[in-house]
Amino acid sequence: MKLSVLDQSVVAKGDTAAETFRKTVKLAQVAEELGYTRFWVAEHHNSNGMAGSSPEILISHIASSTSRIKVGSGGILLPQYSPYKIAENFNVLQTLFPGRIDLGIGRSPGGSASTRLALTDGVRKSLNEFPRQLRDLQGFLNKELPEGHPYQQVKAFPQAEDPALLWLLGITHRGARLAAEYGTAFTYGHFINPANGKRAMDTYFSQFQPSAALSEPKANVCIFVVCAKTQEEAEKLALSQDMWLLAVEKGRDTRIIPSIEAEDIQLTHVEKEKITENRKRMLVGTPEKIKEELQLLSEIYGTDEFMAITNIHGFQDKLNSYKLLAEAFGLVETL
Repeated sequence: MKLSVLDQSVVAKGDTAAETFRKTVKLAQVAEELGYTRFWVAEHHNSNGMAGSSPEILISHIASSTSRIKVGSGGILLPQYSPYKIAENFNVLQTLFPGRIDLGIGRSPGGSASTRLALTDGVRKSLNEFPRQLRDLQGFLNKELPEGHPYQQVKAFPQAEDPALLWLLGITHRGARLAAEYGTAFTYGHFINPANGKRAMDTYFSQFQPSAALSEPKANVCIFVVCAKTQEEAEKLALSQDMWLLAVEKGRDTRIIPSIEAEDIQLTHVEKEKITENRKRMLVGTPEKIKEELQLLSEIYGTDEFMAITNIHGFQDKLNSYKLLAEAFGLVETL
């Protein structure tokens, strides 16, 4: 089993954005020491609790602060940007850090309608353009824009000898089908939509078409994980993640609160039901329990790589969660 990390640089209540970024870098360094395969950072906008609005800059800083682990985006919001500029950015990163950069992209609009318009500088771009943008991005990365393409003479410099591996992030079988058709790697977001994963992954593996960058299908699954030495402790730690998810979904303050504060919140019946539903997006428990559940999901999804995302308040608790997970799968000797 390969384990990787997706970090959203969520601001813990009481921290500044600067402190949050320092913790993201520290987590990447610990993940590298523990034997994790990848460390990806997310892109969010107009959110006071998610500091990572510029993954390209964070990737450069993290890659400079580590030496081996692959660093990437999970993911760049392609519909808002120019494929050419994304190709240039990631060619620079891959040239600076050869063989270590992943380019994960998503179709998400990136926030509210007004936030999206601010990102596009008022240009109303259609999400239906995503397949064309994906094709153009591949063309710029792999130097293979077709004859007659309006930008065929435009090159994305510096031209990386080995371009960053392109990953398409998806939460439906339609996204998986697109990744398969274009021959990209695929990440399924179980942490967003746990209900459609098997269909999506089956679609990807069965319909995959080789591309210039990838001859065989390559996939992983991202899932929320909270791991502790006892089930009781894990459940308590996960309360802060439960409350954070509610806040994100309701458009509230998205800084993450301590579990002890979460315990005192009076929840409505609807909110309790939502928390129960959200728990399907995560694994919470002891190392042994989570290992067993990930192995089962590995069989269902047909992949041997999972990305863990752990959004809890205490940073040491977060580090411990990743350490216990690494130990459970034998990535490192018990620390």
